[in-house]
Amino acid sequence: MEKSTQPEPVSSVLKVFSILQALGEQKEIGVSELSQRLMTSKATTYRFLQTMKSMGYVAQEGEADKYRLTLKLFELGSKSLEYVDLVELADKEMRFISQQTNEALHLGALDGNGIIYIHKIDSGYNLRMQSRIGRRNPLYSTAIGKVLLSDREEMFVRDTLADVEFIKHTENTLENTDQLIAELERVRAQHFAQDNEEQEPGLRCIAAPVYDRFGHIIAGLSISLPTIRFDEQRLDYYVGLLQTAGRNISAQLGYNNYPA
Repeated sequence: MEKSTQPEPVSSVLKVFSILQALGEQKEIGVSELSQRLMTSKATTYRFLQTMKSMGYVAQEGEADKYRLTLKLFELGSKSLEYVDLVELADKEMRFISQQTNEALHLGALDGNGIIYIHKIDSGYNLRMQSRIGRRNPLYSTAIGKVLLSDREEMFVRDTLADVEFIKHTENTLENTDQLIAELERVRAQHFAQDNEEQEPGLRCIAAPVYDRFGHIIAGLSISLPTIRFDEQRLDYYVGLLQTAGRNISAQLGYNNYPA
């Protein structure tokens, strides 16, 4: 018999998705029937099912030889759709702010111990911030990062940044977690965050939060501009634009208690 040249990890992934598809087509299915559909041994099928059960994707009906899908896949799909909705909803608000200011707008979300940009609108000026969707930046030196951490418990902040080196990008960059936690108190009180040349020299950023339907901050919306175009007297204007946008996006995601 000709030996398969398909890598084993790929073969395993195919088996997992075949099991998910089979369970999706039937309310419940037994190991024997499933192994026949997969054309693999009952022992192998059982091991796959037990692993998927331990991860919460499959449930076993008591001690019976029947398995069914849990709602964990639905939960994952819902989270993905939420971010798709988030980008679509944010785009309209970001374009309005862009029309008013002609400056760069970013939408960022928490990604491990950093932030990741999931949407952006470039500035119309030649002198502007260089960025890309999918780019990661630190939590401690960005306005979006501070916003994302502002509704988290202190222990979460410390655990998240436990292995993070606080690199001094500029002389204004925060140096440790204690300084960041003190800064987060101000962010909570004023309901917006700033990056005052902390990530890049000559760049100011201001960010406001976006909430999901449960009242958790799931994203930060920011405006970025060079210090030569930043007027401190216009800070309240920028904050107002961002918070109005954050309030509108949050409301459409189901949260109507955005702080005044």
